[in-house]
Amino acid sequence: MQEKEKQLTPDQFETVGYTMEEANKIDRPTISYWQDAWRRLRKNPVAMAALVVLIVLVILVIVGPNLRGYDYVNMNVTEKNLGSSTKYWFGTDSLGRDLFSRVWVGARASILIALVATTLKLVVGTLYGSVMAHFGGWVDELLMRVIEVINSLPSLLVTILIMMVLGNNLFALFVALSITAWCNTARQTRGMIKQLKESEYVYAAEVLGASPLHIILKHYVPNMLSILLLDASTAIPAFIFTEAGLSFLGIGLTSPEISLGVLISQGQQTMDFYPSQLFYPCAVLCIIVMAFNLLGDGLRDALDPRLRK
Repeated sequence: MQEKEKQLTPDQFETVGYTMEEANKIDRPTISYWQDAWRRLRKNPVAMAALVVLIVLVILVIVGPNLRGYDYVNMNVTEKNLGSSTKYWFGTDSLGRDLFSRVWVGARASILIALVATTLKLVVGTLYGSVMAHFGGWVDELLMRVIEVINSLPSLLVTILIMMVLGNNLFALFVALSITAWCNTARQTRGMIKQLKESEYVYAAEVLGASPLHIILKHYVPNMLSILLLDASTAIPAFIFTEAGLSFLGIGLTSPEISLGVLISQGQQTMDFYPSQLFYPCAVLCIIVMAFNLLGDGLRDALDPRLRK
């Protein structure tokens, strides 16, 4: 007669090194959405390299113009068109001014223009799209028709007309770059809020009498931060490149203002004999745009909730 199999119970096991409560405890830290996004971004070597490059560029933009201690505004014709040396790292331009300092002053202006234009694009587009989606009905239809009319106009033509009317200055460039760019942000915001509007917390806020502005700023915008961050990461390099192109064509900023587009335009005039005056501004422009684009790709992968593990 076969012996009956013995039933195993937890009391027959001995926990080594831990108490029973500690052994049964699931010790796993809770990771938020943003912590998980940062963790996945750090695992992307290309995006982290782009982030390091951008940090170095920001430092050079801040301290670079005064790093060598040379005057980058007044002329010094006795040292014009010099090549790269230990004294002048990037050489001098056709008027004897230190090109290293001027390049970083120009990069500062280009990045500042891009940041301001991106901020205007996000603020106007987010508020406009939020109003469309929150109120709906005839308000949504009317505001959407306005966007369609604006998108039907060639953006480059609108930019050129604004620069001709307002002049070649920073304010005109801010207006020209952002006057049509906010439409895409408004469309994205409208689509997101159409989904968020059905949430219970939004319905509860409406029942409690919260104002539309409070609902937009308190409930809609925080839930769209990842989308807005991705929008900003792609808009900044686009604005930098657009500003450089406009200034190169003489439509944007013009001398004596300094930007990367202005320096490239000046270097193009002397490129046959002194190519370094064109090479350095172009190289800095390409590095800035490429770093922003690579970081934007990394952020897109890190912030995608479908890739979250």
